[in-house]
Amino acid sequence: MKTILTLESLAELTAAHAPPCLSLYQATHRSSPNNQQDPIRFRNLLKELEASLRQQHPAAEMQALLAPFEALGEDQDFWNHTLDGLAVLGTADFFRVFCLQRSVPELAIVADSFHTKPLRRFLQSVDRYQVLGLSRGRFQVFEGDRNTLDEILPTAGAARTVAEVLGEKQSEASQTSFSHAGGGANAGIHHGQGGKSDSVDVETDRFFRSVDRMMLEQYSKPSGLPLILAALPEHHHRFRQISHNPFLLEGGLNVNPEGMGVAELAERLWEVVVERSSFLRVTQK
Repeated sequence: MKTILTLESLAELTAAHAPPCLSLYQATHRSSPNNQQDPIRFRNLLKELEASLRQQHPAAEMQALLAPFEALGEDQDFWNHTLDGLAVLGTADFFRVFCLQRSVPELAIVADSFHTKPLRRFLQSVDRYQVLGLSRGRFQVFEGDRNTLDEILPTAGAARTVAEVLGEKQSEASQTSFSHAGGGANAGIHHGQGGKSDSVDVETDRFFRSVDRMMLEQYSKPSGLPLILAALPEHHHRFRQISHNPFLLEGGLNVNPEGMGVAELAERLWEVVVERSSFLRVTQK
């Protein structure tokens, strides 16, 4: 149900849609007890949309327009996993939900086009960035700014581990290849160790190439945001050798992202962002 806000999704909103276009914005909260009032506020804003529609549209048409909004209002799991702001936009055949990392003023508008100004402001923020947390076995994607950092959770069925990206059999093969090398015992041990290392390196390169393609096509191009790599030094070197992502920043964070909490990762990343911003201000004078 949730959609990631990108330049592409904004363009989708600003394209022509058959009116009426419903736009609802509100502040939300990440945790209890503050978030308990959020669905109540949402339903109150929904009543404002209903009142506006009632002036010009028949009841049957109103019901079809409001149905997805009403379903969202009753989705308790959704309200337990919101961020700081919410934008919900819909027509008779179009419906989008955006959870934002910044609060937005409450607003409920029925018009001939969507109200997108709050979304434009969010996308134009200069301090936003994305993060690729990478290891040999898996990767994570985050998006943040000076105040927040949130993991972009994968959609159902999306790959995140080496086994999911390359296939379970291929991943297992690298761990067992050359383990039964021919020849004497000593020769078998020698070739088994070297062969296994080579096989793991080949698999790592394949995994990193797949991750690089996914990041570029699914995250970097749609968002246009700078990308920071968080990985161990040896993985930085290997990934940068094969990467074709022009949004990938130099430097990055030399850490194992799997061993850090989100709060610590956010603090370390912001140091990288500030250092990068200071460098750009100096070089652009």
